[in-house]
Amino acid sequence: MTYHLVVEVLPKDGMLDPQGDAVQASLAALGFDQASAVRVGRLISLTVQAASADQAVQLGEQMANALLANPVMETYRLAVHAT
Repeated sequence: MTYHLVVEVLPKDGMLDPQGDAVQASLAALGFDQASAVRVGRLISLTVQAASADQAVQLGEQMANALLANPVMETYRLAVHAT
């Protein structure tokens, strides 16, 4: 079966995030003072073949741990959808 995986990767809490800081400062300069704790990450979307949703999750976790996220500096959240 085919599954669509979405992996959202963000810096871990406590890690420096210069991109997030720059975005937050720019938002404030534009008058959006309400925004705080801005974090910038990335979103990875992919399709996998797997026998079950559980296997698709397992594949996604293996890919995230091996390549898509740096476990020392980043966290990730995985979503799986059948297609």
